[in-house]
Amino acid sequence: LLVESGGGLVQAGGSLRLSCADSGRTFNTFSSHILGWFRQAAGMEHEFVAAILWSGSAQYYADFAKGRFTISRDNAKNMTYLQMNSLKPEDTAVYYCAAHRAGSLYESRSYGYWGQGTQVTVSS
Repeated sequence: LLVESGGGLVQAGGSLRLSCADSGRTFNTFSSHILGWFRQAAGMEHEFVAAILWSGSAQYYADFAKGRFTISRDNAKNMTYLQMNSLKPEDTAVYYCAAHRAGSLYESRSYGYWGQGTQVTVSS
């Protein structure tokens, strides 16, 4: 079970840290042991944001996230974080964490076990 938290309303240029709690060790259900963050703006498809290997030794980012967002892991707490800085209005979306199952890291169809999402709204 994956549960996201930390969303909210923030002004442009501000920061938020999203958290993904893995209460059932969902992260390790699939052999790739990768957890990803996606976002979905109103009326849009899921968009890849970032992903991380269970060990934390590898991170992957969408181009728009590089330099602004940081994904990290705390294995002792079964938590994955997404630190988002320099937020822009176009970052407004529902953010989801999901466990990678197989296939491309950058495609939502490659993921199983999605959380319920947390809303991020960035005002201009």
